[in-house]
Amino acid sequence: MLQKLEVETWMKQRRSNLDDAKKSAAEIITLVRNEGDRALLQMAKKYEPDIDSIRISPEEIDAAYDEVDDSLVESIVEAEMRITRFHERQKDHDLWLEEVEPGITLGVKTTPLDRVGFYIPGRRAAYPSTALMNAIPAKVAGVPDVCACSPPPILPLTLVALDIVGVEEIYRMGGAQAIAAMSLGTETIKPVRKIVGPGNAYVTAAKRQVYGEVALDLVAGPSEIMIIADTSADPSFIAADMLSQAEHGSGREQAVLLSTSADLLPAVRKELLRQSKLLSRSECIEKVLQNGVFLVQVKDLAEAAELASLYAPEHLELIVENPRELAPKITAAGAIFLGPWTPEPVGDFVAGPSHVLPTGGSARFFTGLTVEMFFRRSSLVEYDRSALERELPAVTCFAKNEGLDAHGNSAAIRFQ
Repeated sequence: MLQKLEVETWMKQRRSNLDDAKKSAAEIITLVRNEGDRALLQMAKKYEPDIDSIRISPEEIDAAYDEVDDSLVESIVEAEMRITRFHERQKDHDLWLEEVEPGITLGVKTTPLDRVGFYIPGRRAAYPSTALMNAIPAKVAGVPDVCACSPPPILPLTLVALDIVGVEEIYRMGGAQAIAAMSLGTETIKPVRKIVGPGNAYVTAAKRQVYGEVALDLVAGPSEIMIIADTSADPSFIAADMLSQAEHGSGREQAVLLSTSADLLPAVRKELLRQSKLLSRSECIEKVLQNGVFLVQVKDLAEAAELASLYAPEHLELIVENPRELAPKITAAGAIFLGPWTPEPVGDFVAGPSHVLPTGGSARFFTGLTVEMFFRRSSLVEYDRSALERELPAVTCFAKNEGLDAHGNSAAIRFQ
């Protein structure tokens, strides 16, 4: 039970990150609701003083290509191909109809959402991969109208990625104000039907507060990784993978190791300290090393799977001898990476599945971003006369016992 209590403590820490941001997000949403573009421009000017518009111009997008190496453009194009290929396999048929009984035809019609907004994190780093992971599933689904927001100044690499995937409407807005603008609309920005994309605690707090005025993908806050490892694991691999998530920059990220090997824990701790000193983002990593790294010994892999399912990590690596045997025992995780040669960053950049994943334990009830999230589904129901007559007694029986006589009359009147 000790480990379960520890997991619950880590989860409370993740929830407190959002609690701190609630008030600030609410104030910003109110400001955008009341002042629209004026508020957005003032907030953007704090980071990009010389701008006179919140919308990125076509000239700025063209100029961004001059700042990006050809090799990076080629990498983006290759990643786009892989991500598109994966999501094409998810796409459902637009329409199906089947006669399930004589005279009764049922089916489903799928219609893409008409407008979607993407949130692309920024400022601390460029995230062209997130532009791809948000936009490509929507593109495959057939969403006709999209926009994207990212904190100013938007780096050229992000602009190039958005352009490659066909996003022309781009705004220099970050944090809660971007979520407010996309959900409420302003003089310049037409409101969207759904907002997708990861962000910090303020973005997540804002998304929770506008839910209902707009649909959301999932609750995505500070990044996290959990690794289950046995005696076969290399401590340098584990440390490197933990640090890959610690460098995101908020200082609220978490990296957790569950291991059956007592000897592995000090070896990983030593590697964390050694490797962190060699990385360019060591300052943000240090915050996570102090507050967000947990190294825990478990008695066996069954206990590790139980604790991992309780924690429900955004990213779960299984660095064990038989990862395919362990994976079915995991009941909640955003994405699962199998074996020592599948570090989490392949999922961030090139593998194919979207890296927009649930965090903060919400993988217990959310899934990562998929093509399905960009569709509206309408049931199709068709009865002929004989079928309705056959089921009339059941319809009127339900109606009578639920006290809904108008429901019963709606069917019965057709045979009077």
